[in-house]
Amino acid sequence: MQVYPHITEAIQHPHIIDIGDQVYVAKFECMKVYSTLTAIDHLIKKGTLKVGDTVVDSSSGIYAHALALACHRFGLKCHIIASKTVDDSFKTQLSLLGATYEPAPSGQSLKLDQEFRVNRIKHLLAESPNVHWMQQYHDDIHYLGYQKFAQKICHSLDLVPDDSLTLIGGVGTGCSTGGTAHYLRGQGINLNVQGIQPFGSVTFGAEFVDDPEAVIAGIGSAIPFNNVRHDIYQDIHWMSFNTCLSGSLALMKEHAIFAGLSSGAGLTVARWLRNTGHKSPILLIAPDTGHRYLEAVFQRPHLAEPIDSLEPKKLSHLSELSMPWSVIPWPQLETHFTPKHYKNNRLAKVG
Repeated sequence: MQVYPHITEAIQHPHIIDIGDQVYVAKFECMKVYSTLTAIDHLIKKGTLKVGDTVVDSSSGIYAHALALACHRFGLKCHIIASKTVDDSFKTQLSLLGATYEPAPSGQSLKLDQEFRVNRIKHLLAESPNVHWMQQYHDDIHYLGYQKFAQKICHSLDLVPDDSLTLIGGVGTGCSTGGTAHYLRGQGINLNVQGIQPFGSVTFGAEFVDDPEAVIAGIGSAIPFNNVRHDIYQDIHWMSFNTCLSGSLALMKEHAIFAGLSSGAGLTVARWLRNTGHKSPILLIAPDTGHRYLEAVFQRPHLAEPIDSLEPKKLSHLSELSMPWSVIPWPQLETHFTPKHYKNNRLAKVG
């Protein structure tokens, strides 16, 4: 039996679960431990950080937890500018881990929430230049940890160069799906990446469609994120809160997997792909547990629809985007997608 020196090493790797029909779930307790643990270790080895230094970043939930855990592991101080979506459970854990946090003002829109958090960090840096900003939204150091995940996928699914795999996951900051895809392709895997976004996210140009129930902070963005490599994704799925809720409840009822909204969205996409003749093995990412969604999702089963009855509206242009679920083949649109916030950014090489 393996014995770990710290909880981060124990929980960073997911369990790979076969749910049938060559569909697999990578179930994490806290996926972003991959990112934070590797990034902090890298910065310490470079000499950028040393024991006792303070790191700061903005978070809507699981990144804050993961960063606090990594700082606990390496003896660093941690300060979080917390989204209004961060619940009491996370705040309590942050405090007990020795991290400090300050919330965004209540009552703000999620766009203002994200803008406030980034501006607050810039203010802190001006006051305390020795604080290190981790920049989960913009620094490609956060891709590095997902090399281990890509290796685990290949090992668990017995993948070898030229094998095919479809990867489904939330886009968010771009690091989890983007980093995993980068390293899988580096191992010669013929990869199809299905990215999940909420309506209202600016990342792929959906800010003009509002979902009043959407929790945008986890898998979308109300402000530009430079870490997203748009060219990684074959299809982008915009999914409503209720569509994701239906998938999360189905994941729990059918497979006993208690996970959040992006996990439910992934199951719904996987089921639709299979129902429409998609052939390759499918791996969907379940990045966290369902605890933070208990009231909003799991205690509202009356809102769920049978996911086999759900299918997306297929788009040829972003102007056709509409609720509750739309999908577009991204490569056909990417060259025409040039709003002012879009950047074909520097992340051509990682690792």
